[in-house]
Amino acid sequence: MSAAERPARVLVVDDEEQMRRALRSVLDAAGYDVEAAPSGEDALRCAAERTPEAVVLDLAMPGMDGFETCRRLREWFHGPVMVLSVRDSDEDKIRALDLGADDYLTKPF
Repeated sequence: MSAAERPARVLVVDDEEQMRRALRSVLDAAGYDVEAAPSGEDALRCAAERTPEAVVLDLAMPGMDGFETCRRLREWFHGPVMVLSVRDSDEDKIRALDLGADDYLTKPF
């Protein structure tokens, strides 16, 4: 399979297993190649090992939160980053976008 025929790879980062499963199911059905990571640390490792075309990122995670994960991804990753979070304050949205997120969607969606 050529690179042009290969499905786009999406990295889903969320500490909630149920959310990872739900997003994987929806994205798989839409034809994406999905990898899921339960933490910011795992996300950085996964992205470095096999660069995704896009990242869906939760903010509220134990350890390295989504803000720091986004900041560190943006040191080298240039694909789209979609934040998907229960945090809905304008300050959180602005901070995430300032750190390099391309869009922000509030859970539940």
